[in-house]
Amino acid sequence: MARRADDAVPAGGWNRRVWRLAGPIILANLSVPLLGAVDTAVVGHLADPVFIGAVAVGTLIFNFLYWGFGFLRMSTTGLTAQAWGAGNTDEVNGVVMRALMLAAAIGLSILVLQWPILWLALSLIGASPGVEHHAATYFDIRVWAAPATLAGYAVLGWLFGLQRAGAALLLQVSINGLNIVLDLVFVFGFGWGVAGVALATVVSQYFGLGLGLWMLTRARPGGNAGRWRFSPRREAARLRGMLTVNGNIFLRTLGLIFCFAWFTAESAKMGDVILAANAVLLNFQTFMAYGLDGFAHAAEALVGGAIGARRRDALRAAVKTTTVWALVVAVVFSLAYGLFGTQIVALITDIETVRAACRIYLPWVVALPLVSVWSFQLDGIFIGAIRSAEMRNAMLVSVAVFLAAEAMLARLWDNHGLWAALMVLMLARALTLAAL
Repeated sequence: MARRADDAVPAGGWNRRVWRLAGPIILANLSVPLLGAVDTAVVGHLADPVFIGAVAVGTLIFNFLYWGFGFLRMSTTGLTAQAWGAGNTDEVNGVVMRALMLAAAIGLSILVLQWPILWLALSLIGASPGVEHHAATYFDIRVWAAPATLAGYAVLGWLFGLQRAGAALLLQVSINGLNIVLDLVFVFGFGWGVAGVALATVVSQYFGLGLGLWMLTRARPGGNAGRWRFSPRREAARLRGMLTVNGNIFLRTLGLIFCFAWFTAESAKMGDVILAANAVLLNFQTFMAYGLDGFAHAAEALVGGAIGARRRDALRAAVKTTTVWALVVAVVFSLAYGLFGTQIVALITDIETVRAACRIYLPWVVALPLVSVWSFQLDGIFIGAIRSAEMRNAMLVSVAVFLAAEAMLARLWDNHGLWAALMVLMLARALTLAAL
């Protein structure tokens, strides 16, 4: 039987426990938006803002695909944490095997449907012809990383659920570090432009899949006691249960991505400069999101472990401690953006028209961490508790509120109104989850 997740937490030791999980996760997570910033920066130093827009649009399409299937990470974390907290090592291993099977099926489906996916996405976004051309080039190459990327989500979620934060850090940093190096080599060394950015992602994702599968064989808890004992009837029932949880999380995530897709599509209607500026500024939101997600992921693992072990005291301590530290870090992000935001923009792009537009709208991203922190943290608590239906319902309400706010505010204040609507979305997410 595995050691329960909360047995090792001494009185007064929750701060250390949270940081032992959240610290490596934050470092691992920050490598993801760092990669996005490098992707934007390498094309941001090319001659035309159309390249920034193309990478933004291409990335948006994959955000729909990959974030939409982010349940492969989230549900795996919650289910693994609860199984580990209950000491059920057979189920710990069964969760990741079922998640990998789902990842393989979804990844292959994306490859089969890649052309209609691209056509539909470009039709909905409605960017300029130049942006569409380069975005299609980016998509045609990067789509081949789909099976590896989704399988990596399952492995990463499993490591989070087992509270193996160090292994998760190594996996993420290895993938994204290689991707950054290949970005620079392929774009500046070989002159492959947008295609080089996409190819760097494909190579690094398959490298990460190999590393992740090796970690999976090394990190299995319980030794021989933790086998995956296959029973068709039992596995079919548990797979149906996982699909129900995943379906709710999928709808929740799809709603969130839809809002960011709407934001990008409305940005594109305002011209290439506004599209490029908003793409640059969204890197700030992404950096912050991945940083604060460290505490949300810690909450997932600790809440799930506490529920699996039936420890109400541990549940309360996990919620309180992770939330306090998340708020502290949100304040740090806001201060950093306020003090150094202009310099960060200058690092990402040297196109003066884009820089000037970014300076106008920078105050919005300075304020966003203090508004966003609550919804991120509540997401982590609900995922750890596997309360996916409530998450779905809260997001549906939030999407409706966002669309109503965007229709009114963007008409009044143009791009300022668009950013204000994004702020309303974050508030709606927090309030709906808090009410539940």
